[in-house]
Amino acid sequence: MPSLLELNVLPDEILDFLRKTTHFREIYQEVLYQKIIAQVAQERGLVVTPEEIQIEADCLRREQSLEKVADTLAWLADQMITVGEWEAGICDRLLAQKLANNLFASEVEKFFAQSQLDFEQILLYQIIVPFERVAQEIFYQITEEEISFYQAAHLYDIDEKRSYQCGYEGKLYRWSLQPDIATAIFGAQPGELVGPLQTEQGHHLLMVEEFIPAKLTPELQQEIVNRMFKEWLESELNYLLHNQTT
Repeated sequence: MPSLLELNVLPDEILDFLRKTTHFREIYQEVLYQKIIAQVAQERGLVVTPEEIQIEADCLRREQSLEKVADTLAWLADQMITVGEWEAGICDRLLAQKLANNLFASEVEKFFAQSQLDFEQILLYQIIVPFERVAQEIFYQITEEEISFYQAAHLYDIDEKRSYQCGYEGKLYRWSLQPDIATAIFGAQPGELVGPLQTEQGHHLLMVEEFIPAKLTPELQQEIVNRMFKEWLESELNYLLHNQTT
């Protein structure tokens, strides 16, 4: 039986594993994204200071409950990375966020105004079952008050977590919903039973507890920046790859 010291993993073995598990493309793209970020940030004179890295590192330590230096070193050893590598990763993430804000923070209000309907939210409950006949039967039981929506979700929903939460799906943006579902539920009243509607997931019964008007909060502002930045990165990468092949 080989000892742990003999179980060395070579870089080529890691690459081979990534290819065999079809994760190589994903990692390759992330590396290219970081190269694009570094190049454009340099062109725009954006840098991350040691003080900013230290502040972020301290936040991460608190999140991981790493109160002592020894705790941090032990955690890093468990992650198989050095302090320098950890700080380099923090630097990359901070630089990406700086570039995202530099490129798109000034465009958020315009984007929000043009797409405000997409950012309306709902507090949604839903039941998904595999067969239309079952969905219709549940619909009739609920409308005839033989069973409540929440009881039906707990008994019949195909998703274990949602079943445990009695159908609670959470707070969702309009843009995150399939168009036919969005049209149906945004045309309903709070508490109204909607469905059954069919998607590739199954047959849906839906109920909106609350409609939440779109509001440009700091959290949404950052979410929009990140969304625009992601789309920009994908576009830049596609442009570069296309130019390499032509």
